[in-house]
Amino acid sequence: MANLLAIKPLSVLLKESENEGEMGLKRALGPVNLITLGIGAIIGAGIFVLTGQAAAKHAGPAVVLSFIMAGITCAFAGLCYAEFASLIPIAGSAYTYGYATLGEFVAWIIGWDLVLEYAFGAATVASGWSGYFVGLLQDFHIYLPPQFTTTPGNVLCLYQNHWMPVASLPAGVNAVGMPHVTGVFNLVAFLAILVITAVLVIGIEESANLNSAIVMVKLFVVFVFLALGTVFLLHHPAVARANWHPFIPPSQGPGRFGLGGITAGAASIFFAYIGFDAVSTAAQEAKNPQRDMPIGILGSLVVCTLLYILVSGVLTGLVNYRALNVADPVAIGIDATGVVWGSILVKIGAVFGLGTVMLVMLLGQSRVFFSMSKDGLLWKWASQIHPRFRTPWISNIVVGIIVAFMPALLPIDRLSELVNMGTLLAFAIVCAGVWILRRRNPHLHRPFKTPLVPLVPILGILSALYLIWSLPALTKIVVVVWLVVGLVIYFTYSVKHSKVQKLALQPQKPQPQS
Repeated sequence: MANLLAIKPLSVLLKESENEGEMGLKRALGPVNLITLGIGAIIGAGIFVLTGQAAAKHAGPAVVLSFIMAGITCAFAGLCYAEFASLIPIAGSAYTYGYATLGEFVAWIIGWDLVLEYAFGAATVASGWSGYFVGLLQDFHIYLPPQFTTTPGNVLCLYQNHWMPVASLPAGVNAVGMPHVTGVFNLVAFLAILVITAVLVIGIEESANLNSAIVMVKLFVVFVFLALGTVFLLHHPAVARANWHPFIPPSQGPGRFGLGGITAGAASIFFAYIGFDAVSTAAQEAKNPQRDMPIGILGSLVVCTLLYILVSGVLTGLVNYRALNVADPVAIGIDATGVVWGSILVKIGAVFGLGTVMLVMLLGQSRVFFSMSKDGLLWKWASQIHPRFRTPWISNIVVGIIVAFMPALLPIDRLSELVNMGTLLAFAIVCAGVWILRRRNPHLHRPFKTPLVPLVPILGILSALYLIWSLPALTKIVVVVWLVVGLVIYFTYSVKHSKVQKLALQPQKPQPQS
């Protein structure tokens, strides 16, 4: 019987963290790359899509409080991630940290869960990216074959020179008599994932530099929105007062407005915060991980939380929250200012912004695959390093192809909750791991130390579990099914090839007598 709680020795992890020469991942990322890597993932779907949906369906103008609640939960987890990432600078994130503290079985669960998180996250973002990109092209009167811009069976109609889903037509507009097409294959989303995959195969330094350049562009777009919106609200304070009242709408049932809606809103927007989690997956490619990983993780978290709070406040001031349950809420918000070119600018920002989210998510997933394969828990091909580019190229390609088909064929509308479940579970395990490691190895040299242990880890665990409880039941069911599939792989393959299991079976050398 396998030892399900076998722990990967910290000495082994620290040895692996050393540069492995030509056969190892390339250490090419500095603190700026790591911060922009986090911002690249965080500033994307959260601002351009989820802010409006959380306001319209859960919290109203109090979505600002939802972001504060989510940010506090992330702060607890972020401090714990920073300690682990500086102590164990290995690709794999929460999977690796769980392996060192809670044992192989827990590590497998969180690793397999992270695979789901990043794969469906990238697929969901690719669907949103496709919509913004096609809409931007249509603004310039460039029309792609509409049946190849949406998923099979989705019906589009031509309304005001834009192909759009019939279900998204404005209230009172009848689609009868309009040109119609039925979706065959979302080729736009499919090709987007393949292009991102090619960039990741070419090299981590090239990927990070491209990401850093794009992050500057989308931050500029966000700041333009904040500037235009703030100026408008200062000149029209009555609009803000009307839209912000009541700040916390009366409860309409579980998770719909009131205090419960604020919590449900925080749970629903957690998809927006997986970026700093993804930063920790690149620890083995950081130049100076002991110093730079805490800067990258906490720096990206602070910057993005402040931007989320500001954007959600301005957005709900410009537009009544009831009108924000759309795919492009920020574009709707900037339209309210009367700035004609604003909508095009926001679409450009979304195209760039969502592109970097896909990049970081696919980077994170391939690195988790890489770490699990190196430990013998997944097939050997997943940890093969390209001799020239020094990236896990086979893992990148296999993951990229599988993920590319998801947004091309599947109408995904609830995947953000699935990603939230994975993120929150990872947070809880990392927080528990810091607490356990402090008890087991209190004198271990820690380049960065989480303050107020065990208070901060306990608060991180409790807040993550509370938000998991707030997620829809279907989310929990799908995650359980995914974990069952993973357990089949674990008990039929992983336990037989696990390096830690083999290490545990080796006879221990007798200790010399003193």
